[in-house]
Amino acid sequence: PQTPRVDPALAAGNRCALAGHRPTHFGWQVIDRVATVTLNRPERKNPLTFESYAELRDLFGRLKYADDVSAVVLHGAGGNFCSGGDVHEIIGPLVRLKAPELLMFTRMTGDLVKAMRACPQPIVAAIDGVCAGAGAILAMSSDLRVGTARSKTAFLFNRVGLAGCDMGACAMLPRLIGQGRASELLYTGRSLGGDEGLAWGFFNRLAAPDALLDEATAMARDIAAGPTFANGITKTMLHQEWAMTIEQAIEAEAQAQALCMLTEDFHRAYDAFVAKRKPVFEGN
Repeated sequence: PQTPRVDPALAAGNRCALAGHRPTHFGWQVIDRVATVTLNRPERKNPLTFESYAELRDLFGRLKYADDVSAVVLHGAGGNFCSGGDVHEIIGPLVRLKAPELLMFTRMTGDLVKAMRACPQPIVAAIDGVCAGAGAILAMSSDLRVGTARSKTAFLFNRVGLAGCDMGACAMLPRLIGQGRASELLYTGRSLGGDEGLAWGFFNRLAAPDALLDEATAMARDIAAGPTFANGITKTMLHQEWAMTIEQAIEAEAQAQALCMLTEDFHRAYDAFVAKRKPVFEGN
């Protein structure tokens, strides 16, 4: 069967949602359907500000409408990933706010995680050096993580007098590394080294620091070369099935897979198999 024809104006609108995007608080580029987001304040180990939180939230929110991006690489400049919320630009002002304003902030930071999980493009985080606080949350919220032996990931909220339940950490981290290991990191705030992070399953693989970005980009390119629509369905189901029973998940997957069977990429894969050649997916 043929997939429905997409209205040209709608398709153009989706592309334009990101084609002209010029963020002011981080780097952004798209090459061969792989977008690279660079946290770019290396002199401070790439901390986040109120503005960069909001701009990242809006960017990942728009990605669900972008048909020219199939995967995302998230990394930090200058040998570190992200040191968390900027002490002077975020932490200082927060201690002077009242409860309603504080709740507005914590909801906004949580909205960034929700946007990362809701965008259909798999996100590959390239993690070197310091990865702390909100930076550890960004890494956790990505779909895949490539680290280095010298990386130090710390969910250090309790070290500044806060609970470990920040931006979904108590829900997501145990699913990545297990309840006991997540409890240790959230109760102590200690750093998780690269080798230990790999053994615990936090990292998918490790790379040398000078090869880290290339390794993460290669992983993203492999994903981008696959069936884009189907990969987006996989990401959606991986996230949504956390809250389903097995029976609900099996039915949801039956419906999702039937939808994928209507795509041209599914037919391209079959035709390529018959012709004994590698399929070339086009994302529809």
